[in-house]
Amino acid sequence: MVSALGLDLGARRIGVAGCDRTGLIATGLTTLYKTSFESIIKPLEALIQERSVEVLVVGLPYTMDGEIGFQAKKIQKFAHRLSKVLELPVEFVDERLTSFQAEQMLLAERHSLANCKELIDRKAAAIILQQWLDERRLRL
Repeated sequence: MVSALGLDLGARRIGVAGCDRTGLIATGLTTLYKTSFESIIKPLEALIQERSVEVLVVGLPYTMDGEIGFQAKKIQKFAHRLSKVLELPVEFVDERLTSFQAEQMLLAERHSLANCKELIDRKAAAIILQQWLDERRLRL
């Protein structure tokens, strides 16, 4: 299988998820605070090395009409920059409603959403990566 990192790219925070060696299950790993582009490179490099990551999987916020809007173009630009610096390919997954799904999962687990922004970001990254893993399995 493949080792991948799932990324939920936000303006201030980046949710990061990884998958097990079998490529079956995605799990939220951490939330990075983005003060600058450079501020996230070292922690991502450490995760990439530690987990032998081969690909970045980034959630792309399509519009509800399925179009690539302004925000999605910003994410693509940022992801391609990450891909170049980290020397890894990037693949995109439709992330519409992943944050909402993550919030619903946390509510089902009886978490308060008041102070859970980081957990929501990690869960959203895990949902993005899980979706990619599931789609990939269906193609093989």
